[in-house]
Amino acid sequence: MITVALLPLSSSAELDKTTAWKRIAIIDRARPYVSASPQSPQELSMTTMSTARVEALEQNLLGTDTQLPATLPKLLGVATANPPDRYSQRELVDLLKITDPKIRGVFLNGGIEQRYLTLPPRGDDGEFRIETQGELLEKHRNQGVRTGADAVRRCLREIGRDLPDVRYLVAVTTTGFLTPGFSALLINELGLDPDTARLDVVGMGCNAGLNGLSAVANWASAHPGELALLVCSEACSAAYVFDGTMRTAVVNSLFGDGAAALAVQAGDGGGSAAMREDRTPVLLTSSSYMIRHAVGAMRYDWDDDAGKFSFYLDKEVPYEVGAHAEIVIDKLLRGSGLRRKDIAHWTVHSGGKKVIDAVKINLGLTSYDLRHTSSVMRDFGNLSSGSFLFSYQRLLAEGQVRPGDYGVLMTMGPGSQIEAALLRF
Repeated sequence: MITVALLPLSSSAELDKTTAWKRIAIIDRARPYVSASPQSPQELSMTTMSTARVEALEQNLLGTDTQLPATLPKLLGVATANPPDRYSQRELVDLLKITDPKIRGVFLNGGIEQRYLTLPPRGDDGEFRIETQGELLEKHRNQGVRTGADAVRRCLREIGRDLPDVRYLVAVTTTGFLTPGFSALLINELGLDPDTARLDVVGMGCNAGLNGLSAVANWASAHPGELALLVCSEACSAAYVFDGTMRTAVVNSLFGDGAAALAVQAGDGGGSAAMREDRTPVLLTSSSYMIRHAVGAMRYDWDDDAGKFSFYLDKEVPYEVGAHAEIVIDKLLRGSGLRRKDIAHWTVHSGGKKVIDAVKINLGLTSYDLRHTSSVMRDFGNLSSGSFLFSYQRLLAEGQVRPGDYGVLMTMGPGSQIEAALLRF
């Protein structure tokens, strides 16, 4: 069955012919996305559709003159880190000796100017060597721990706290699978107290940062005065396959390496006296939505031909995200007394140029609303689970937020899943 959904027209004068197509999303609900590895009926039917409320909200709670409860989780500070090597897109095209005009166009016309990456080692002939799956996993481990630990240290300096203050650590990643996971490795690397509680969120992709934030926020609300950390650490260059196909070219042109850490706490508990109230918003609520018929549209699974794990992004992803963005935001704002126009700050995952356009058009946002999303895309590429925190960091550094402002965090990734969270500064 083919369903044609007419999406709302944007009043933005910025729309051009190349983006107008996104006003109509054609959704084939009878055709699940085909996986390279056959999926069981149980896998295809797996779905979640829930709204997780961190704290029950009353209508008058959101009044501008109302004091928020002290036990709401507060975002104390954020920091990011990247590996040392940065490349422009044109440098990468030359280094990787890409000659196919279509693939060169994918690299050079995606709204990305530069990215941090760890390229493969060179062989005896001076050319980049094809890495084994074992070498890629080792890259994921070493780089993920190094940049994740760097982001944590920077985050604690930002908020004037010390490593012994950390009582809970949630580590998020998708670019590799380890046991024990990054939470244990980071506690060891950083020298955190051995009784630090921990959780790993693995394999949920670009939307997983907000899944991790829900866990951190819930723990913080249950442990007032204690410090919790979210760490999103991705070594996307540890998940690349170089086979000359358009499938891998799309992925290789898009993702970059980096980590982000976010400190969360409910109630009082020390910290920098210089911490500004307008930079420490509370997390009011969150919403989730899974696009069930597109469960295989974004995936990281085994590629038999390459003999390693490989990302796959279906060309329909921007349509699907755009067609369902309103559902998630409407669920997020339901019962709050807020409308989209009341949201002063939008921090959206830098999923790709077409994804950003789809979100902008379907939510009626402007390029200014998504300036940090686009600039992170330009300067870092898609950093997977931590991308939205890079944008959030730029929002805070910009100095435009004011006490009482509302903000939305929004991510999307494999599932296909869209996550959103509502903040009040």
